[in-house]
Amino acid sequence: MAKSDIEIAREASMKPITEIGAKLDMPADALMQYGPSKAKVSFDYLESIKSKSDGRLILVTAISPTPAGEGKTTTTVGLGDGLNRIGKKAMICLREPSLGPCFGMKGGAAGGGYAQVVPMEDINLHFTGDFHAITSAHNLLSALIDNHIYWGNQLGIDERRVSWRRVLDMNDRALRDTVTSLGGVANGFPRQTGFDITVASEVMAIFCLADGLEDLQTRLGNIVVAYTRDRKPIYARDLKAEGPMTVLLKDALMPNLVQTLENNPAFIHGGPFANIAHGCNSVSATKSALKLADYVVTEAGFGADLGAEKFFDIKCRKAGLNPEAVVIVATVRALKMHGGVAKDALGDENVEAVKKGLENLGRHIANVAKFGVPAVVAINRFVKDSEAELAAIQEFTQTLGVDAVVCEHWGKGSEGTEELAHKVVGLLDGGGAAFKPLYADELPLFQKINTIAKEIYGAEEAIADKKIRDQLKQWEDAGYGDLPVCMAKTQYSFSTDPNLRGAPSGHAVPIREVRLSAGAGFIVVICGEIMTMPGLPRVPAANSIALDEAGLIQGLF
Repeated sequence: MAKSDIEIAREASMKPITEIGAKLDMPADALMQYGPSKAKVSFDYLESIKSKSDGRLILVTAISPTPAGEGKTTTTVGLGDGLNRIGKKAMICLREPSLGPCFGMKGGAAGGGYAQVVPMEDINLHFTGDFHAITSAHNLLSALIDNHIYWGNQLGIDERRVSWRRVLDMNDRALRDTVTSLGGVANGFPRQTGFDITVASEVMAIFCLADGLEDLQTRLGNIVVAYTRDRKPIYARDLKAEGPMTVLLKDALMPNLVQTLENNPAFIHGGPFANIAHGCNSVSATKSALKLADYVVTEAGFGADLGAEKFFDIKCRKAGLNPEAVVIVATVRALKMHGGVAKDALGDENVEAVKKGLENLGRHIANVAKFGVPAVVAINRFVKDSEAELAAIQEFTQTLGVDAVVCEHWGKGSEGTEELAHKVVGLLDGGGAAFKPLYADELPLFQKINTIAKEIYGAEEAIADKKIRDQLKQWEDAGYGDLPVCMAKTQYSFSTDPNLRGAPSGHAVPIREVRLSAGAGFIVVICGEIMTMPGLPRVPAANSIALDEAGLIQGLF
């Protein structure tokens, strides 16, 4: 019987984190250690390496996710190990897992099998406390808003137009819509509000896009939290909130250094969801990694229609990053689901279903090409995948001028990604990258939304009522028209219907709500029925998580 991810991780032979830093020529005094196997890298050291030349940036993305699993994070770890295996100085950059999915349905986010980052339990749970700091900073701002209203409301905040909600790093549907300040005069003025999950917080987005503490504080001050009765915006800086919020985030903003099972370096820092936020690890971690390694492998959440699009149009645009290669992860199992096969029948060979599901992969390949970055497909192999099914994928991608490499990193570690590593290096050395965002800054906001809907989702159009269009126009008039848009949409489909698999086209993308994230520097566009506070499934993963008699965690995956 195959070992579980947590059993494999627990058997890891970890090296002291100072030895991992030494692989990057990082002195021991640059590390603020959180025990022997994880550390934060000091701002002073990161400042000292800014003049170094940049390494090569590689993005790992995937086809549209299914319950069958794709293994994007696992492939990111495997590729990083594979590059080191063939003699390259490489490191990976990942997001920190959220407690919501860990105790919900998706599980952890530290990779899997023999392509993991460790210490796995720490990374998937409290890690270095970054998410707690982000939650506290966000909710401090919430408390300051209500406190200001309670003590006379000098700024004239319209209590009906407070847009700032609270957050919690847990899936809790009961908190989506709430009423606060009940219980009488001493508790303040009652108003309707709600909670989002921490990874959907604008503070999380700011944290991941900020380039240093000064930029972080400026962005926090730019958050629009409410409006007056005559519709004038109230900023966090009006409440003098940016200072204490920055204090809470001061240590958290330093990137976290850990290692893979093969003792290669990894930054894990920040964790916005890609279906409701921009889905990328922190700019500070990515930029620092590019100074420390010759090859940097990072991932963007969910399928390329969400994570990769936001990586290119938001993160790379705003941070001045220049990605040179993309790895698109696919599995036979997921392609069969896109081809109409039920989850309980995925173990049976079905080449025709794979071929039908390949339209999803084909759409993602075409989409990535629109950003001017060359791609290779990584087929994350499962034990029951047949040679005929694997060949069908490779034959299909060849017709599109893209190589597809069978990878076995889950079971073999870097040995299973050696061919992929060589392919990626060849792609980089081929010099074919000419990165460009999908749309120009000056394009009107609704046209940006429509461009993504048509070009990336294959839709006929995005649809929004007059109220939403008027709101977008007001933001343009207020000077926010040059911001990119962050689409919040189901991850399971190119449409807003999670059950519509494959590569649907000609559909409409309904816009339910738009939110201004002035501090982060984008407009959030909420599509269809997507929730910014998820709920737990009928049987949550939490039901199986416990300590055994030896005090070891069981059930975490």
